Amino acid sequence: MDRFLEMQTFAAVVDAGSFVGAAEAMGVSKAATSRYVGELETRLGVRLLHRTTRRLSLTEEGKIFFARSKELLAELEEAEAEVTASSDAATGLLRINAPFTFGILHLAPLWGAFRALHPKVTLEITLADRVIDLVDEGFDVAIRIAILENSTLVSKRLATTRMVLCASPQYLARRGAPRHPEELAHHDVIAYSYWSTRDEWRFTGPDGAVSVQTRPCIYSNNGETCLAAALGHQGIILQPSFLVDRDLATGALVEVMPEYKSIELGIYAVYPTRKHVSAKVRALIAFLSEHFADHLASRRPRQNAEA
Repeated sequence: MDRFLEMQTFAAVVDAGSFVGAAEAMGVSKAATSRYVGELETRLGVRLLHRTTRRLSLTEEGKIFFARSKELLAELEEAEAEVTASSDAATGLLRINAPFTFGILHLAPLWGAFRALHPKVTLEITLADRVIDLVDEGFDVAIRIAILENSTLVSKRLATTRMVLCASPQYLARRGAPRHPEELAHHDVIAYSYWSTRDEWRFTGPDGAVSVQTRPCIYSNNGETCLAAALGHQGIILQPSFLVDRDLATGALVEVMPEYKSIELGIYAVYPTRKHVSAKVRALIAFLSEHFADHLASRRPRQNAEA
């Protein structure tokens, strides 16, 4: 027998003052209510109710058990109400993982606006360029910049970014500007350690696909470090447009071989499952989707299809 149902039936009998009244309130038969209370008394080994043909009354044990039952039933009702309310309102701790550079440049300025809309959400933001396991490490949402492979995770594309080959004018004046990707094998290149193809850089140009095995002089697992080295005239980088666009616009960097395009990456919000997605996760994804849609729309006339 369900211990909760026994307790609920007992409390209903006491509140109604009769088994008939309790049966009507619960939508079950009188026989069922009598059986539930009888089984409860048998399990506890005490009598909870004095039964006469005219009225019911609580025993001393019954008074104690009824008081505690009402407390527990009220707490359960309150807990259910809180969970139901939180399913519609964004509340609680929201753990977010994002790439380091993107998190600083493009997400950090947004958190204040998000919390202004959802003040009951507490944000815990972890920046790391490695691919974390959302479930094992307890994150609600991760921002990933990648070509997503088949995954058990659910994803929402927020934007795109293209990988741009570029260098400082000073470096190119000193070493010469490459005219074909194969020439990169003889240049100083600054490589991102987590790049999926490591030292092999791939492009699509006028004659189709081409790849080159580079020989990096600097490796880093951080995009801003690669950018700083390029701005310091140390070599050629292949970095996302969201990181290098500003320096390309000012002339601090120059795009190299623009007719040879590298890959385009999606910027995604990923989360573990479609089932029972919490309000706080739904709120974050809606907020980021709206922001990046507006952000890209405002930039599109100047940069065409670039992210």
